[in-house]
Amino acid sequence: MVECECSPDSIVSNGPRLLNELRPVALFIFPMGSESSLVFSGIAPHPPIMVPEVGREAVAEVRRSIDGMAELTKRLISSGAETVVLISPHAPLEPSAFVAYPGPVLRGNFANFSASAVRFEASLDDELLQAISKAAAREDYEVVGLASGQKLDHGTAVPLYFLQRNGWSGRVVALGYSFLSNEDHLRFGSCIGEAINEIGRSAGLIASGDLSHRLKPDAPAGYFPTAYIFDNEVVDALRANSPERIIHIDQELRRNAGECGYRSMLIALGATREGPWACEVIHYEAPFGVGYLVAQLTGKQPALQDCPKPLTAEADFGEEPFSAASVPHLARAAVETYVIRGTQIDSSQASAELLSVQAACFVSLKTHEGQLRGCIGTIEPAKETLAEEIIANAINAATRDPRFSPVAAEELSHLRYSVDVLSTPEPATLEDLDPAVYGVIVEDESGSYRGLLLPDLEGVDSVAKQVEIAARKAEVPPETPIKLSRFRVSRFGER
Repeated sequence: MVECECSPDSIVSNGPRLLNELRPVALFIFPMGSESSLVFSGIAPHPPIMVPEVGREAVAEVRRSIDGMAELTKRLISSGAETVVLISPHAPLEPSAFVAYPGPVLRGNFANFSASAVRFEASLDDELLQAISKAAAREDYEVVGLASGQKLDHGTAVPLYFLQRNGWSGRVVALGYSFLSNEDHLRFGSCIGEAINEIGRSAGLIASGDLSHRLKPDAPAGYFPTAYIFDNEVVDALRANSPERIIHIDQELRRNAGECGYRSMLIALGATREGPWACEVIHYEAPFGVGYLVAQLTGKQPALQDCPKPLTAEADFGEEPFSAASVPHLARAAVETYVIRGTQIDSSQASAELLSVQAACFVSLKTHEGQLRGCIGTIEPAKETLAEEIIANAINAATRDPRFSPVAAEELSHLRYSVDVLSTPEPATLEDLDPAVYGVIVEDESGSYRGLLLPDLEGVDSVAKQVEIAARKAEVPPETPIKLSRFRVSRFGER
């Protein structure tokens, strides 16, 4: 690797170093550090039409959501969850209390949807339910048990049906929410997370609910022209690995969307907001004017590929196109795995686009407030693939930037990642430079001293200032003739 220059105060080193001591392993990301018992959380849709015995020929329209639930279950099983906490918007509502289905066995069927032969059951995890009730009571929330023999509502039944159909077996806590405020649902979610950790039960959490019900003129709740924006906001927040943005969605927009899963998501976010996040949109579709989302919030992260929704880079220099989601996601995965587990992820699990090219890059870590926390990079490629380049530079930015102490596990959920992928440098004169467009490399004639400054940095508003900073960082002796090179970058960052 080579060093990094990502701000006027950054540092640049001059030679490649290999991280041979870092042993590659398969990639896993654990939520809230390795001590957490909440090992997985996700979002699941609940339209009964997804159940083949109910939807029949209409199932073809939601086949990808069904496949998404199979993938979600696979990840849940891989996480080792013994119990699943299900949050449904369609359980009987209490105005000022949360509700829970009683045990010892929870039963459901689809008799109300002309499929009475489809029956299933799961054992209640009573110990966890009691722990949740006690944690909630400490925050002045009440968990009310429903009547004995109460059949599971379809918001609980549909996700549970697919979990069991796809091979998950274990105990369940099934909850419904209230008419309390959004903040109350977040806090109740925190109570669930506390309870899971208190009893040490390896558990997953599934937030059941659909997104907008008003996406098409023939949608079941009618049509609202801006309803799609709500779905876009939720999906984009997850794709950017910034689910906290869901908390701050405009509430008028939410109401106009006619959604039924927002408070389920708030509870899941409350339970997992200590992070680190490992969000992924497994699938989203809206075939009947209702938004169906299958997504992961936290858990053991699978292979880093198929990152959806490629975006245009802020400064595309016309070389290999990359998924704007996959680039910073790989940097985050590298850092979190190394900090939590002390191991380096296997670059082969990166997306094919990052394994097909070789390029230099810089990786920057910043706090949510925008303070630099580490930045290391390479002026020329030091690895065989861009994926390897990103992994090595990300780990070094987190652990070897001499201006900062190594990143600690408790900091991980408070960091944002960006990656600048460099084009091949080309010789330049002062007249060829533009600090808003081009980065600059300053060298003495022998190449013994070299410094780099990225483009478009705050406070660097002239060519003279850009060159002066780069030369100073390179420690080029005064009055020494210099050579200039320029390069462009494609910048990929978490939103």
